[in-house]
Amino acid sequence: MSDPAPPDARATAVARVWAAMRVLVLEEEDRRKEVADTLGISFSRARALRRLLPGPLTMRELTARLSTEKPYTTLVVDDLEERGYVRRTVHPDDRRSKIVTLTDAGRAAAERADRILARPPRRLAALAPDDLAALDRILTGLFAAEP
Repeated sequence: MSDPAPPDARATAVARVWAAMRVLVLEEEDRRKEVADTLGISFSRARALRRLLPGPLTMRELTARLSTEKPYTTLVVDDLEERGYVRRTVHPDDRRSKIVTLTDAGRAAAERADRILARPPRRLAALAPDDLAALDRILTGLFAAEP
């Protein structure tokens, strides 16, 4: 049985793996830019549309799901409403609250964004079957383990 790597070597390996994953997912094939370019809206607006795919949300719920401030969410929803992607209505039980709902055009845009974001990076798709199986096993284990 071998000794685990010294703390410095382990930290270096962790940083190297994370840097490679970050480049693979966020930089090499910039899907966020592709979504923005394809839809003609900022990625943050596309993200708002995607948060609405499961169903309507109040402005407060959308603000929480976007991790933004209320005024910014209002700007985003105003723009999406002007573009015909969402509809804002008064909450039936609380007239001070607004509900944001996707329109058909908004649902189509959100689904298109999801399809772009779901497409695996070319380098990942090009992995040899054994390497892909090993990576699948490792990632499955990461998510199965308690943090």
